[in-house]
Amino acid sequence: MDKLFDRLRAVLYWISVSSMTIMLGLIFFQVVSRYFFGHTFEWSEELARFLFVWVVFLGSALIMGESGHLAVQILPNKFKGTGLGVAIEIFINLCSYAFTLLLLIQGAKMTSVMTFQVAPGLGISMSVVYSIIPISASLMMLYLFKDTVRIVKEISARKK
Repeated sequence: MDKLFDRLRAVLYWISVSSMTIMLGLIFFQVVSRYFFGHTFEWSEELARFLFVWVVFLGSALIMGESGHLAVQILPNKFKGTGLGVAIEIFINLCSYAFTLLLLIQGAKMTSVMTFQVAPGLGISMSVVYSIIPISASLMMLYLFKDTVRIVKEISARKK
């Protein structure tokens, strides 16, 4: 199972870095074309914006998989190994499930509602752009499940 999560992390990292690189290249292209030619292509600005949205949501899932959210880890790390620490971890895990489930449901609704709208510069359906919300929420849910398994193993190990 760890190999699956390692591969998922590698794929998410590769997609995030590639998207960020393309986004930065597009922005540089916009600046150069505006400065030298006095004209920018509207699709390039739109694509850069959409890539930024995708990078943010994929990065959020990636960080959640690495337990990198500082605010979520300060208290559990301070009380690690105690009953209070386990209680805090369970509470954070349940709150994370609630938030991620809300993100998944509302993101799916938003994606389906936006099927009629078309991005003016690229001509693609806005549901393609908004689809990253339920995709990211699903990845976050997967990482939450992995964290839940870890917490349950720690609790069962303490009882022995």
